[in-house]
Amino acid sequence: MSYKSALSLIRVLVGLLFVAHGTQLLFGWFGGTGLAGTIQLTEALGLRPAPFWGLLAALSQFGGGLLLLLGLLHPLGALAIMGAMLVAILKVHLTHGFWIASGGLEYALLHFLLAGILGLAGPGSYALDNRLSLRLPRPLSFWTGLAAMILVIGIGVASSSTA
Repeated sequence: MSYKSALSLIRVLVGLLFVAHGTQLLFGWFGGTGLAGTIQLTEALGLRPAPFWGLLAALSQFGGGLLLLLGLLHPLGALAIMGAMLVAILKVHLTHGFWIASGGLEYALLHFLLAGILGLAGPGSYALDNRLSLRLPRPLSFWTGLAAMILVIGIGVASSSTA
């Protein structure tokens, strides 16, 4: 298998996993809590307004996964997943140490890094972006998007109440 094929396979599989997880958060599929449960969780985490942050979390994972899966509008899918994982790290896992066995950030950090690598690597040869000759305008590059995502999450997390 070539490097390009392997990278495309990783992009598709990670995208599928996040689409599936996003359906849990949005629709309650696969044993998930649905949007109402996602909003309750964001409320418990102190993120205000909880409906905004809950919907953003669900759409970041579902929509980001879908964009990544399809290789569409690169790097927005990877950045959406990174944003969701950054909030999970900061608001859920950070206080539990590193290892996932104790609720730590290990697993969320792995997803954050994997999405970042896919964001940096480009959409891939088999992506819809290439098939449709789509390119986002230069100001929407990975690095600009990353800075904007960190700024928005920083404001949200900093202004959240302690749960």
